[in-house]
Amino acid sequence: MEPVAPSGRQLELVCGDSVATIVEVGGGLRDYRAGGVPVLHGYGPDELASAGKGQLLVPWPNRVDGGRYTFAGTAHQLPVTEVGLGNALHGLACWSSWELRRIGPAAATASVVVHAQPGYPFTVAFEAEYRLDDTGLTVTMIATNLGGAPAPVGMGAHPYLLVPGPGGAPVPVDDVWLTLPAATRFAVDERLIPTGEEPVAGGPFDFRQARPIDGMALDYCFGELARDDDGLARVRLAAQAGPAGPAVTVWMDQAWPYVQVFTSDTLDPADRRRGIAVEPVTCAPNAFNTGAGLRVLEPGESFGGSFGVQPAVAG
Repeated sequence: MEPVAPSGRQLELVCGDSVATIVEVGGGLRDYRAGGVPVLHGYGPDELASAGKGQLLVPWPNRVDGGRYTFAGTAHQLPVTEVGLGNALHGLACWSSWELRRIGPAAATASVVVHAQPGYPFTVAFEAEYRLDDTGLTVTMIATNLGGAPAPVGMGAHPYLLVPGPGGAPVPVDDVWLTLPAATRFAVDERLIPTGEEPVAGGPFDFRQARPIDGMALDYCFGELARDDDGLARVRLAAQAGPAGPAVTVWMDQAWPYVQVFTSDTLDPADRRRGIAVEPVTCAPNAFNTGAGLRVLEPGESFGGSFGVQPAVAG
């Protein structure tokens, strides 16, 4: 009997010289390469997904303070999965088996039902469609309330990105030029729970004009995203100043009003400051308590949206 990979079944999507691998465990993205060059700081087929690499974050992204929240007048206690900080982290499906279904050589879906359970007595279905084409990878996520009562829902994803330098080797995090079209940042306490949303203008977290990360440690959610004429917000990671160098772009439609940026400073040495997580999220951290971006789905109601990763190109 063949051993089962830690991330379960693997499904490879191919378009031209681009290859992406999605996995059964967590329904996430394990690897993505364009022209043989890694786009993600991912993990191998025989490895466990550490630090949330590529995982889908449902029915909430980021943290719930102490795992406690009140919804419709009832108090709930979620499992505390971030033991060191005492929070419920990144939802309930990161380690679940998602059903993978191929819909073409370069497209597939991953789906799961989060059934009612202590702490989250709601039944919600989630589906992610992955589609690879000449422009990059597009992910469309949809949540549907299958239960008989309103359900609080948030979604997110956790890719760690690499920016290629000469010869395709990743540019060090300190040398990456970040463009982040966000007008606000959520300040956090020592447990990484937001204490308030504040303007970034003129301060150290203002990346609306491209500048190098240059030693900064980032693990914050940003809001009030400026959007281009097509309605998309774009976070750009570049190897050099100006529009002409290699750059990786994460784009988000209007279902994703927030983005978390994490420079991996608190990870184990093998992963520390190796990649930059750019995490599209439909709600802010601790939204089950604050309501910031939280969606409440009525029975039978769905909501969703798309984000994507464009690999490094010149121009």
